[in-house]
Amino acid sequence: MSNLRQTPLTCSGHTRPVVHLAFSDVTDSGYYLISACKDGKPMLRQGDTGDWIGTFEGHKGAVWGVALNPQATRAATGAADFNAKVWDAIKGEEVQSFQHNHIVKAVNFSTDSNYLCTGSNEKIVRIYDLNKPEVAPQIFSGHSSGIRHVTFFNNDTCLVTCSDDKTLRVWDKSSGKEIRRIDFPAVPNSMEVSKNGNIITTTHANIVTFWKSNDLTKIREFIVPTQANSASLHPNCSIFVCGGEDLKVYKFDYCTGNEIESFKGHFGPVHCVRFSPDGELYASGSEDGTLRLWQTTVGKTYGLWRCTEQTTVVAQENSPVINNKQEVPAN
Repeated sequence: MSNLRQTPLTCSGHTRPVVHLAFSDVTDSGYYLISACKDGKPMLRQGDTGDWIGTFEGHKGAVWGVALNPQATRAATGAADFNAKVWDAIKGEEVQSFQHNHIVKAVNFSTDSNYLCTGSNEKIVRIYDLNKPEVAPQIFSGHSSGIRHVTFFNNDTCLVTCSDDKTLRVWDKSSGKEIRRIDFPAVPNSMEVSKNGNIITTTHANIVTFWKSNDLTKIREFIVPTQANSASLHPNCSIFVCGGEDLKVYKFDYCTGNEIESFKGHFGPVHCVRFSPDGELYASGSEDGTLRLWQTTVGKTYGLWRCTEQTTVVAQENSPVINNKQEVPAN
């Protein structure tokens, strides 16, 4: 008989809503998680345990976007003080700061960490050469409203953006031209490029949609029980998670859209969810100022989670042995 329950790890420290999350790739020392918060103090944590490593201090407004480069040596932040900053993720020191003319909502590194792209309420995307920070950035214009998310993809040859103008757009990096576009009936709240680069996941209203990244054809689309503020696809494309206005975190089968399970642990709407690079857990950030880590496979020993087994032998002779498993977070 099995008795398993999901016990999330709760990471506190922020004093305002957590609005964005980003993981690094897996490195020799594991992987890392950075959170953006309206308190203006993004935090870096050990990805598998949530242990606090440090806080990047220097912004003078809410931080809306965060990113880690694949090697977890650099962090990037975008904020309401009209600045995007690059940080030494090991020392915690500010390395570069790029002035904008409005709130910076999104930041992302290229795969080789040589470039930083930003999206802002100026309705434009910028690409900065981090090896030549004094050089004017490359500009991508075409959106008619503020930009929510931007990321490199297709071996850094393209950018994909989503905006308050209810569009998702793909841009050719070399020419700066828009090459593909999706129009939504509502503002796309979130956007994620899959680990293999083949699928783009979006949310709008209470709908999660998966698109082929090479031509933006729709793969599948599912209606979920709440307004979905964020969704994330497992690295092996077997399941996806999402969270939104009803305070719950949901897990669904990617092929069928069937709900596998849901958990209510936050005390405010869920603003962001992301799978870890190894797929063993997913993180959620909320209006309640916390981020929580959830196991993908409940009961597996991983990070701070320990699966303990208690063996009870029934008094009767030749009776079966019953194994009760209980997932418990380690202290």
